[in-house]
Amino acid sequence: MNVSGSDGAEVIIDERQAIAAAKRLAELAITDAAWRDSERIYPLEALSLFSRSGLGSLSVPKEYGGGGLPYRTVAEVFRLISAADPSLGQIPQNHFGLIQFLREEGTPAQHRALFPLIVAGQRLGNGGPEKNTRHTRDVQARLTQQPDGLRLTGEKFYSTGALFADIVVTTALNDRGEAVMAFMPREASGLTIVDDWSGMGQRTTASGTVRLTKVPVDPALVVPLPSANKPSLRGPVSQLLQAAIDAGIARGAFEQACGFIRDHSRPWIDAGVARNAEDAQLLADVGRVWTELTAAEALLRRAASTLDDTASRPLDAEAAARASIAVAKAKALTTEAALKVSEKLLEWGGSRATLGEHNLDRHWRNARTHTLHDPVRWKYHAIGNYALNAVFPARHAWI
Repeated sequence: MNVSGSDGAEVIIDERQAIAAAKRLAELAITDAAWRDSERIYPLEALSLFSRSGLGSLSVPKEYGGGGLPYRTVAEVFRLISAADPSLGQIPQNHFGLIQFLREEGTPAQHRALFPLIVAGQRLGNGGPEKNTRHTRDVQARLTQQPDGLRLTGEKFYSTGALFADIVVTTALNDRGEAVMAFMPREASGLTIVDDWSGMGQRTTASGTVRLTKVPVDPALVVPLPSANKPSLRGPVSQLLQAAIDAGIARGAFEQACGFIRDHSRPWIDAGVARNAEDAQLLADVGRVWTELTAAEALLRRAASTLDDTASRPLDAEAAARASIAVAKAKALTTEAALKVSEKLLEWGGSRATLGEHNLDRHWRNARTHTLHDPVRWKYHAIGNYALNAVFPARHAWI
């Protein structure tokens, strides 16, 4: 069942409707995904449909007019969209991460101010980590009190979604040296978005630079970042969506691989078969990879269910750690599946699979680029340390 938001956007309050809307969006996106990647053309029509259809408010609580749907639904929506175009899947990832942040850390007044805008179809964009700092949590941007009000100055990179956003959200240190999150209108004076993302993959995410020069900030829309000691689901929710994107990349590459094997590739001369799809060695390889892919997808669903179960109860450090580890397992396998399937696609298709007219290498470029978001070796470290030593994982947006 769908109802309309205040600006004409739909509000999806049923899981089946959410999946149906995601499939419609995927069908639109896949028609020209290869061409848009090749030419670096942004998915503006698909993004408009994303907002109009109500997909952007799936996780906004029902009491604020949103869908209030479970994480398993949100993860499946991301997987379906990313199987068609993972750049389109990644653009709203921070949008949903910021919704989770608001749910946990925002005040009731901030909920009333911001959630209805999201329900009406507005998108949140991320002014991401900074480029020339020691690590991703090193914040140099400053939010200072000036005679004419709060002003934010700094420069951000990896700002996925900001170019397409209505509201830009970024982290800064205030006058007391405390980390805060500031929500600003996209058209605020002093806020400039530079379209300079040059990554080899995820080419149409516009994950470039946000420059902030004395940008006016409404103090009512500044949210303090929580203490590292506070139990939170912000990290596992963010990582669940990253894992869903990787699972989508893997599924999209696998489906295209099967079609290419059947319709375009030639068998190896020693196989003794008329069609490449009948090669016994290839069949065994496809079977192994498909098994690994479906295992990764199953672990993604299990992780989402763990998050839903955790969110339904009072949250403590142990429950938050259990959710993070469940998602880390899924992230590890979806990372490996995305990389393996996208590489095997080229191997199975043979040399003609590398021709520019097919643009099949985009799957590997997307997988390799997106899985660098956070190193999977640290996922395995966290999982092993938890299993062997009962040590809870670090608490931040990357675990």
